[in-house]
Amino acid sequence: MTQPTKTLDQLQPGESAQVRKVGGQGAVRRRLMDMGVTSGAAVVVVKVSPLGDPVEYRVRGYSLTLRRSEAQLIEVTS
Repeated sequence: MTQPTKTLDQLQPGESAQVRKVGGQGAVRRRLMDMGVTSGAAVVVVKVSPLGDPVEYRVRGYSLTLRRSEAQLIEVTS
């Protein structure tokens, strides 16, 4: 049975997941991958800003802040 997939923006603070696929095209996709968001990378939601955007994630041992629109491009499995 395959694990359910969702996008990174659907995770709540404290939840962790593994990157399954990085979507988007061109510069946006390349930028995400350059920041370490690649298939198989573990991601933890650290905190959400008071207005809900942006969100801080921990990826490969460092903090990464993404807009929700960017996080929607990243498929994850729990």
